[in-house]
Amino acid sequence: MSPLDADLVRRKLAVIVRNLQDLAAIDGLAVDAYRADRFRQKGTERLLQELIEAAVDANLHLLRAHGAPTPPDYFHSFIELGQQRVIPPELASRLAPAAGLRNRLVHEYDRIDDSIVLAAVGDARREFAAYVAAVERSLAPQ
Repeated sequence: MSPLDADLVRRKLAVIVRNLQDLAAIDGLAVDAYRADRFRQKGTERLLQELIEAAVDANLHLLRAHGAPTPPDYFHSFIELGQQRVIPPELASRLAPAAGLRNRLVHEYDRIDDSIVLAAVGDARREFAAYVAAVERSLAPQ
């Protein structure tokens, strides 16, 4: 078990919040408008990647602080955080697939489907906002 560094976790949450705010400009955008601007596409992908990575970093730190074993992958970092009751298990289940999106964006495993990326923006704005709130609650003094 390692000590909890709440400041580190809050720095990661701040990255998530900032990226979610930036993604607000993309939420609800039509696919054709999105495809018309390559910088918008790449910027959106990078914002999603960064926010998912920030969450995973926070997850791993929180899990170490709770004495939980290191999960085998990013997907399970969300699942385990739910099992530790840091975030609601249902939220953890909804967030875990974001790890796969992150991998696709980083490694460009297949052609990236713009409609999936755009849908992920709306999902991220809802689900990661809930994640930030849940993690903040877990950091509050008991």
